[in-house]
Amino acid sequence: MAEPVSAHPRAGQMAAAADLVDVPRLVTAYFVGRPDPAVPAQRVAFGTSGHRGSALDHSFNEWHILAITQAICLYRRRQRFDGPLFIGIDTHALSQPAFASAMETEKQERAGRAARRFPDAGMRKALRDSRPGWSPLA
Repeated sequence: MAEPVSAHPRAGQMAAAADLVDVPRLVTAYFVGRPDPAVPAQRVAFGTSGHRGSALDHSFNEWHILAITQAICLYRRRQRFDGPLFIGIDTHALSQPAFASAMETEKQERAGRAARRFPDAGMRKALRDSRPGWSPLA
């Protein structure tokens, strides 16, 4: 029989100052930080729900998202997949910046500039849900 799950002692209370993240600092680190491929902790690493890391320690930033997006696009092109690619976002602070970075591939290609960043990326058109929000939508 499974052990009963107990509530955390601080459940239902306001977050302590130590629990809070400086969102502007985090977003700035996402766009400004550059990972060092020679440092294993700064490489792309997937967990059970996707890429894990923090922009503050250079383990999750725009460079990672662009590399992942490029790999997905190249794989889809080589496999001749031309159907939709669904990208979801959640409530984490970097979801919107990461989504914008991923969508940059599509914008660059439409403008004829993809060859500079993502040669043969294979993305031709992006469709967006008309309902703004997080995935999944109720």
